[in-house]
Amino acid sequence: MTDITYPFKNGSDAAMIAQRNLLDRFASWYESAKVERRERTRSREVNLRCISPKGQTSLYPDDLPLIFLTHNDAKLMPGFLAHYRSLGVTRFICVDDASSDGTREYLLEHADVDLWASQQRYKEARRGRLWREALFALYGSDRWYVNVDSDEFLIYDDCESRTLWSLIHALEEREISRLPAPMLDMYPVDLGTADINQLKTHAPWEVADHFDSRGYAMTTTKRAISVKGGARLREFDSDLEMIKYPLIRWDENCLFGPSIHQPLPYQRNFSSIVGALLHFKFFADYQKVINDAVADGQYFDGSAAYAKMTETLASTGALQLFSESSVKFDGSRQLLRLGFITPVPRDGSARH
Repeated sequence: MTDITYPFKNGSDAAMIAQRNLLDRFASWYESAKVERRERTRSREVNLRCISPKGQTSLYPDDLPLIFLTHNDAKLMPGFLAHYRSLGVTRFICVDDASSDGTREYLLEHADVDLWASQQRYKEARRGRLWREALFALYGSDRWYVNVDSDEFLIYDDCESRTLWSLIHALEEREISRLPAPMLDMYPVDLGTADINQLKTHAPWEVADHFDSRGYAMTTTKRAISVKGGARLREFDSDLEMIKYPLIRWDENCLFGPSIHQPLPYQRNFSSIVGALLHFKFFADYQKVINDAVADGQYFDGSAAYAKMTETLASTGALQLFSESSVKFDGSRQLLRLGFITPVPRDGSARH
C-alpha cells in the first residue's frame, strides 16, 4: 500500500498513483487473475425487463451511454439528466429499484431514457453489480460508458465547457481506460432550509452546496485506489469506501466482482487523471431518507452506515454537518485549485 496526500498538494502527489513498481504491478495482476477466476464461476443470472414504451434502444458508435441505478430519487432526476446531457451523454440506461416516489413515472416521460425493472432487489443483484454487468452485455462492449448512481454527479477539469468526449480522448491518448473519482459528500449549511422543491429549478449543488475541504485519506492497494473520509466519517465514524470509476471503457475482460469500487481487471484502476463525484444524500428530507434506508436494508452491511446516522439522530435530534472544514462548492476550477481533481490534458485530439 502507498499513502498519497489527498486533496493533492501538487502534481507529484497525483502522479504517485500511476508510479507503481514492477512488484506492485505483478501483485495487481496476480490478485486480479485470482479474483476473476473465482468470479467467473459464480452465477450471474439476473431478471431484467425493459419497460420503456419503445423497448431497448440500439446504440450507435457515436453514442455516449450512461448506466445508472436509482431508488426513490425523483427529486434529483431533473438535475441529474440535465447535468449529464450537458456533458454529452446521449442515452440513459436505468434500473429502477422499486421506486415509489414517482421516479419511474418521471423517467418514462423521457425519450432518451431506457428504463429497466427487475423482480430482484438491489441487494439480491449483488448491490446492483449484476444489473450493471447485464446491461453492459445487452448494449455492447468495447465502448465507453458513464457508470454512476442517481445521486452522483461527475465533475472533471473544465467540465462546464468540455464534453466527456474531450476527457475520453485525453484518456485514450494515454492508454487509460478508467477515470477514478473520489466521492465528495455534499450538504447545506442548514439542513432544515434545503427544501427539495428547490431541486425542480436549481442544480443540487446550489441547494446542498458545501463539502469537507480536508479530512481524507488516499492509498493505493493491490486492487485499486482507496479513499476514506468526508462528512460521514467526521460525523458518523463511517468507514465506507469513497471512490468509484464513473467513466469506464467496458470490454469482455471487465467485471465488477466483489465491489463496485474495485472493478476488474485491477491493473486498470491506477490513473493519475482524477475527477470527482459530488454525492447528494443530505437535504431537508434527510430523516425520512435515513429511516427508509434502514427499513429497506438494501445497502452495504445491512445499511449499517444509515443505522449509525439514526443513532446520531436519536441522541442529538438533528444532524449538523457544517463545520470549520466546510467550503462552498464553486465549480471545477475550485476543485482543481484545491487538489480534489487533476488537470485534463488538452493536447492533440483531446480537444473536442
